[in-house]
Order: sequence, then structure tokens, then C-alpha cells
Amino acid sequence: MTPLVETPTVPKLITQLPGPKAAALIARDDQVLSPSYTRDYPLVAHRGRGCVLEDIDGNLFLDFTAGIAVTATGHAHPRVVAAAVEQAERLLHMSGTDFYYQAEIELAERLAKLAPGNSPKRVLFTNSGAESVEAAIKLARYATGRHRLISFFGAFHGRTYGAMSLGGSKSLHQRGFGPMLPGIHRLAYDCTEREVNELFARVVPPDEVAAIVVEPLQGEGGYRVPRADFLPMLREVCDRHGILLVVDEIQAGIGRTGKMFACQHFNVVPDIVCLAKGLASGMPLGAIVSRADVMCWPPGSHASTFGGNPVSCQAALATLELVEKEYLDNTVIRGRELREGLERIAREVPHVANARGLGLMLAVDLVHRGEAAPVRRNAVVQEAFRRGLLLLGCGTAGIRFCPGLCVTSEQIATALSIFREACTATADD
Repeated sequence: MTPLVETPTVPKLITQLPGPKAAALIARDDQVLSPSYTRDYPLVAHRGRGCVLEDIDGNLFLDFTAGIAVTATGHAHPRVVAAAVEQAERLLHMSGTDFYYQAEIELAERLAKLAPGNSPKRVLFTNSGAESVEAAIKLARYATGRHRLISFFGAFHGRTYGAMSLGGSKSLHQRGFGPMLPGIHRLAYDCTEREVNELFARVVPPDEVAAIVVEPLQGEGGYRVPRADFLPMLREVCDRHGILLVVDEIQAGIGRTGKMFACQHFNVVPDIVCLAKGLASGMPLGAIVSRADVMCWPPGSHASTFGGNPVSCQAALATLELVEKEYLDNTVIRGRELREGLERIAREVPHVANARGLGLMLAVDLVHRGEAAPVRRNAVVQEAFRRGLLLLGCGTAGIRFCPGLCVTSEQIATALSIFREACTATADD
């Protein structure tokens, strides 16, 4: 097989989209896969390297989705692949909830050391972000003896029951699945302390609140960056009332914002951190990292058969090493280039507005006469795909830019050029 390398020829489209092989596979998919899946465009991925993705027909795309902010080190980074293969040849699985193995212990030590704050920490491994949020809900209720939870409008924490109940991104996520988990109350994201106190005074006794669960930057809700004092305010409120602060770093964490954890931009130390997505560069792995005194539940109270799988743990160890030593600096530099380019497009191209974000977690909105224009946004995403650039939406009318942290300056320039062309091609007034 010809090696897939990142070259100046990307994107390189050699067939109509979808190509014949892709179209055949999509037809088969339509017969057997759940209709609940969302596929924005007919991409049938075959292999990838870095920020380049090849489809089943040999078309090369520039990928600025990173598998929904998952492939932190890019697609199939050789060191991540080598770590996973070496472990797979030695031991594929031995449940870490019942036995011991080195990879899981080493990764827990690494995460406990990396997580914000100087207090001792403990780690519980899961398979996904939603499972990490479920574990955090259970732990917060157990540790505090309280049952209420506070989350925020615009939040997305996953699709399992507890995570779904916390969410406030789209009513579709909850339609038909009620009743939701009881005891959950929402505030506006980036609210003031006055609004929190109003909730306490009128609806929610603070001494019944186990945790406030918050994304340091909202992901699916629109890549929204809060004001500088929002997270510190929540930390102070939690300290005052004995509430745990749970920070969902599932999309923003593992270097994506230019710091290992996004909450570090705000100098906030959470009680529990939820992780997944970029943690193992594509291998399924999630975790919660908690203050040791908070993770006080007894044996058997919570566990996961596959959480902390040895292959995923080795991939995560390689990922953390790469992010710390090579890609954090690149994220800051490339993120600045991408942010400046998006701001320039927002100034010069009608219907593009509100460039925002941190590091390589950036977004813009598509607007029409000053109002959010989701139909226009969807058209731009489709047009970018047809030109060889992979993008995804977020929020009401946003487009997110979340490439692998290995992205190059040349790739950013190419992506900005294609995005501008896609916006121009879809303009109708």
C-alpha cells in the first residue's frame, strides 16, 4: 500500500463526491445503521495521517474536525500507533477494575500529576465522555450526600441519561426520552453571581446542591468562551456552599486550547475533571480526575469493564507525551494564525461574524442581516466538503475549526482560503 503522506497537494479530489465506492458503502450503511446517527456529508473515511484524511475512493481531504476534536496528535501518529500495537501484541485486555496492570497505573499517575491543583488526586477510567460525566454525577452525589445538580443552557455533556439530563444544547437530545434525571437546574452560561444567588433564593437550596457542572468553553453549544471572571465566580460560590465544581474538559482538554486543561486559562482548580476525546488520540478512553478526598466511594460502587483498557492507556501515554513536549507550543502559534485569519475573513466577507475561541478550538458564525443563519452555515459546510475541507457546525449557526494539534501553517492557510471560497460560493445576496 502506498504510504499516505501530508503533501502540498491536499486537498486532492479525483472523483465526484461521493465517489463510486463511497456511494456503495453509504447505501449499505443506510440498510443497517441506526437512523439516529448524524452525517453532515457523504464522507467514507479510509485512512489518515496528521491532518490529511483519505476516503475510500482515494480523495484527499484537509481535516479540520479531528474526528470531533478527538485525534489530538493527528490521524495515526506513528508514536501513538506504535504504542498501541506494542501493547496489543502483549495484552489486549484485562479489566483494570478487578486486576492490575502497569499501563493503567502509569496513566493514572500521569493524569493525577497533570491535573490542576496541588492536592492528591485519584483517577477513574471510562470509555467515553458521557461515561465520565455519569461517573462525576455519581461521585458528586455520593461524596456530598446531596442530590441536586446545576448545569447551563447551551451545554452538551453526552447522550446517556445523566449526561443527557444535564445538557441544554438542543431539545432534540431529550425529545421522547423522558423523564430525565431529577434534581437538575440550569442557568445561562456565563451568568453572573447575582443570577446564581437568585436561583438559590427562589428555587434551589444551596445546601442540597452536590455539584455545578460546567464546560470551560462550551463545545457543541457554539465554542463559546466565557468572560474571565465566570469560572472563578463559580469556584467561589462552590467553596462558600460546600458544592463540588465539576469541569467538563472532554472537548476542550488535552491541549486543545493551548493549555493542557482549558480551566487553567482562568486559574481555576476544579474538584472533578471529566476527560475523553483527545485523551488517547482516537482510541476509546475517558476518565475523571478527582481530589483524593472527594473520591471516597467504596469498592464496587462504580467501575467499568473496558474503562482503562491497556491498549487505550498506552495510546494515551504516548498522546500526553507528544502534546506536552511538541504540540502545546504549536497549538498556541497555529491557533493564533488561524484566529487572525478567521477575524480577517469576518471583517472582509459578508455573513461571517464572531470569530472566537482559544488555541485550536475556534469558531465563527454565519449570519444574515445580523441574525444567526443556520441554513447558510450548513451550505458553507457542504461547499467546503466539496472543495476538500472537512468542517463541522456548532451552536445555532457556528462552524468550528478544531484540527489536530499537529496542524501546519501551510494547512491553516489552505483551510482559510477554502473556507473563504466556500462562503463566497454560497452567498445569495
